[in-house]
Amino acid sequence: MALNVLIAITLSVVTIYFYVNRKSRSKSIEQFQRVCGKFNYDKQSLEQKTSQGEVIRYSKLMPKDDPSQLNFITHYYDACRTMNDVLPNGAKLSIDGKCVGSINKARNGVDWLTYEQVLERNKHFGDGLLHIGLKPNNTFGIYSMNTPEYTIAEYACYRHSIVVIPIYETLGSNICAFIAKQAELSTIFCDNLDRVVNVLNNANDFQYLKNIIVSHHDDESISSDDNQQHLETLKSKAQSLGLTLYSMNELEQLGQDNVQQDHPPGPNDLAVICYTSGTTDAPKGVMLSHENVVANFSTIMFHLDEYHIANTDTLISYLPLGHMFERVCESGTLAAGGKIGYFSGDIKRLSDDMKIIKPTFFPCVPRVLNKIYSKIHENVSSSAIKSWLLKTAFESKLNQYQNGIFDNNTFWDMLIFNKIRALFGGHVRLIPVGSAPINGKVLNFLRCALGCHILEGYGQTECVSAATVTTVGHYETDHVGVPLNAACIKLVDVPDMDYLVSQGKGEVLIKGSIVFKGYYKDPKKTQATIDQDGWLYTGDIGKFNENGTIKIIDRKKDIFKLAQGEYIAPSKIEDVYMQSPFIQQIFVYGDSYKSCLIAIVVPNLALIQEVFKTRGKMIDFNNNDELRENKEIKQFVMEELQKWNEIAKLKSFEKVRDIHIYPEGFTIEDGLLTPTLKNRRFALKNHFKTQIEHLYSKLE
Repeated sequence: MALNVLIAITLSVVTIYFYVNRKSRSKSIEQFQRVCGKFNYDKQSLEQKTSQGEVIRYSKLMPKDDPSQLNFITHYYDACRTMNDVLPNGAKLSIDGKCVGSINKARNGVDWLTYEQVLERNKHFGDGLLHIGLKPNNTFGIYSMNTPEYTIAEYACYRHSIVVIPIYETLGSNICAFIAKQAELSTIFCDNLDRVVNVLNNANDFQYLKNIIVSHHDDESISSDDNQQHLETLKSKAQSLGLTLYSMNELEQLGQDNVQQDHPPGPNDLAVICYTSGTTDAPKGVMLSHENVVANFSTIMFHLDEYHIANTDTLISYLPLGHMFERVCESGTLAAGGKIGYFSGDIKRLSDDMKIIKPTFFPCVPRVLNKIYSKIHENVSSSAIKSWLLKTAFESKLNQYQNGIFDNNTFWDMLIFNKIRALFGGHVRLIPVGSAPINGKVLNFLRCALGCHILEGYGQTECVSAATVTTVGHYETDHVGVPLNAACIKLVDVPDMDYLVSQGKGEVLIKGSIVFKGYYKDPKKTQATIDQDGWLYTGDIGKFNENGTIKIIDRKKDIFKLAQGEYIAPSKIEDVYMQSPFIQQIFVYGDSYKSCLIAIVVPNLALIQEVFKTRGKMIDFNNNDELRENKEIKQFVMEELQKWNEIAKLKSFEKVRDIHIYPEGFTIEDGLLTPTLKNRRFALKNHFKTQIEHLYSKLE
């Protein structure tokens, strides 16, 4: 009996060992190894030295008929050279004809529109715009969350060379008004009546506005008749302000009844003016041509090789279309004949939406992936066995990946990881990550858990979206990949920060077909950002690794991104807090891998001591060691910061979450202040490295 049990156990162990360590020759593995075989991961990009001694890095995929010239690609499909070509190209490549769809909550499914239906509505909407007074090269504002109607309206503009301007709520009403004025917006598209109300309430600031179009998604909490009555009421209010409010159906009917001749754009014509979210001053309108945007999704297609977006792919649209990262992902999907499923509008329901849409293509930002990572580990933390299984599964799959074996049907997938994949619809094969850096530990864990390629990119709105992307199959982390074949990169010295090209570090400069045309109505800032040779000065500090990948290590300007992609101007926040009489000095810091801010605070101890005396608090204000650790002083300072948060109406991501008290103060002598008594941010970061790490460790 004991022998039988021993034999059964042995057979079980052998079977498990076989499944865990097997190297299945599945189609996806063969594809993976075929693609990876084209790359030398020890030399992922090429370099060219100029006559001035500069070193320029460029993609192995860049065409070079003349060895002395860099030929930047402009398109992937011969028939797709402008954004107006995207939908027709996709219609030809599409297999089942589905194009865009929205979630139908009643039947827990997706209501799809075909390419044919979208092109028809696109034609009617565009012709309707011309009928109500828009002309080629005019601007058109879109104030909407992601919906199929957004896409129909956007591509209708391209049909007539109308320039699209995305407007998103996080800009704030004053910034929206600034954009509407600078761009001379005569027409704005809204997705619902609430946004129409916002526009009408600020109509005095929109001096060029004449028309508002609403797609009129009904408010599900009230009846259809009440929704229609609300629309009619708003039409009357608009009329009283000298404006005309159209429903989308009405505008499309006008276009159908008044057919117009198309005005197709050329590659060099403007497609989009995308406003960056200003931090210390007004936002800048980044002018992007049709060639810029097409070149950006095209260069990613080349980079992905056999993993490029295809007509079998489904993208879930949930990241804001006010940012170019999402716009590029969507235009690439449509050009390839794929389909886009739009989320329900509630980010908390994203997992439920993914189960309905079943995406294969899931553009993401680090904040979303960090939440996924934390949730997975939180769910197993209460069980030692589950934690061990998860750790063992991860280590086994990572070992396979590092040995060139990629698949998602291993033993560990069947036992553990398929449950995680199911949360995202079970079909995700590609996740591009942008907007901010992602922790390498999180990145590789999710590559294993989700069983798909997660590729990190780097870029900015001024080069559309990505200028570099990590290579399929390369699983070293903490870098942002290699230059794409629509761009090249070089580094230049930043001597005041001790970053020298001779030491392999410097400011990142980008040149190519993805570099923008300039800032709208701002030639001075344009000239300061793009030099006469076409190099874009990014303000980021980079370092090329020996294998040809690039790592972003710092920021030149006093602006940085948090993990969720929000830009922070710390000096602006410091100025707010310095208005408090109880704050003598403050250094606000944010890590691009984190989603919140921390600070080193030098309190005005004399004033705080007076307050504490009235409260009967006995503290030795001459003992710096005690002051640094005193919880009551820290709580007092935190309450003071909170007070100024409310006074200045700081956004949630601009508020300091934790502090370290530093009674000694920052001085010129210790190298923490400039001669003009400004914070030396780089020196402060290094000086308080331990305290910064400690503060963030408590917040994780």
